Amino acid sequence: MSPARLEVAVETLAVSTYTVPTDAPESDGTAEWSSTTLVLVEARGGGETGLGWTYGSRACAGVISETLAPQVEGRDALAPTANWLLMVEACRNLGRRGVASMAIAAVDLALWDLKARLLELPLATLLDAVRTSVPLYGSGGFTSYSQRRLAEQFAGFVEQGLGCVKMKVGRDPARDPARVAAARAVIGPQVGLFVDANGAFARKQALAFAEDWASRLDVSWFEEPVSSDDLAGLRLLRDRAPAGMEIAAGEYGYTLEYFARMLAAGAVDCLQADVTRCEGITGFLRVAALCQADSLELSAHCSPALHAHVCCAVVPFRHLEYFHDHVRIERLFFDGVLEPVAGALFPDLDRPGNGLELKRADAAPYAV
Repeated sequence: MSPARLEVAVETLAVSTYTVPTDAPESDGTAEWSSTTLVLVEARGGGETGLGWTYGSRACAGVISETLAPQVEGRDALAPTANWLLMVEACRNLGRRGVASMAIAAVDLALWDLKARLLELPLATLLDAVRTSVPLYGSGGFTSYSQRRLAEQFAGFVEQGLGCVKMKVGRDPARDPARVAAARAVIGPQVGLFVDANGAFARKQALAFAEDWASRLDVSWFEEPVSSDDLAGLRLLRDRAPAGMEIAAGEYGYTLEYFARMLAAGAVDCLQADVTRCEGITGFLRVAALCQADSLELSAHCSPALHAHVCCAVVPFRHLEYFHDHVRIERLFFDGVLEPVAGALFPDLDRPGNGLELKRADAAPYAV
C-alpha cells in the first residue's frame, strides 16, 4: 500500500518591492549606483510561506504579478520544476533574458523554499547536500572608495576569517595599480586577492594589467577583464594570463544557453552564476551540471542568504561572493541570516526551508 501523498496548492504569490540606499556612493569599472532594489516574493500554501527575491528592477514585480502568478497559483506546491517550466513558457513573448529571468528566479526561489517548509526540511537537505558549509570570499572595494575606506573594509573581511577578498577596478586605470597594491598591503601575503573590472578594459589593456598584478601583487582572479559578451576576448585572456591567474565571468548569465556558449568557447577558468538571475534554484542546478560535465568549478555571485543552501548541493563548487551591499540588506530584512564561521556559511539544519523570516517592520520603510 503506497503512502498518502501530500497535496498542497500554491494559494497566492505576493510580490513587494524595496529600495535601500547604499551606505556610501558606490561604483565599479562601468557603473555607479546609490541604492539597491529588492523584489520579494512570498509563495503561500498549506499554512506555510516560502521566500524568494531578486536584486533588480522593480519591473520584475510587474512580470511576477501579471505573467507568472497566473501560471503558478493553484498549481502543485511540491512541484517547483514543473512550475518553472510553465513560467519559462509564459515569458516567451516578453523577451526572456534579463528582467523576465530575474522574475522567474524570485518565484522559483520562493517555491523551493515553500516546498522545503511544507516537508519540514531544511532546503539544503531537500536539495541533497554534498557539503555542510560554503566557503566565502569578501567582496566590495568599490572604485568610489577612498584607500582608507577600502583598507577598513578589507581588514574587516580578514578579521571575519575570509580567505580571499575582491575589489573593483577599471574606472580610473591610472589609479588602479596603486589601489591594488594598497589592498595587498592591508590583507597581507596569506589572503587571496581578486580584481573585478566589470568589462571595463580593452583586451590588450587587460592583459598588461594581468601580467603586472599577477607578478607583483599575487592577484589570482581577474573577473570580467573585458565584457562578458566578448567570449573571444575572455578566451584570449585565459590563454595568455600568467599561470597563477584565473579568468572568471558569468554573473550576467540568465539562461542555460548563455552558459553553454561560454563554456564551449573556453572563455573562463571558473564559471560564475547568480541564483537570482539565472532563473532560480532550478536554473542554477542546471548550470552546475554544465560545469560538472565540462570539469570546471562554479562560483556563486552575491546574495549569500539565498545561495548558502543550494551551493551545499553543487558538486563542482568553488566559493560564494560575500558582497557588501547584499549582506547589509539581508541582515536588515531577515531573521535567520547566517554569519561567517571560519570563512564559511553553515546552513542551519534546525530551521526549515532557507531558514529566513521577513522582518516586516524593518523592511517597511524601504517599500516602493
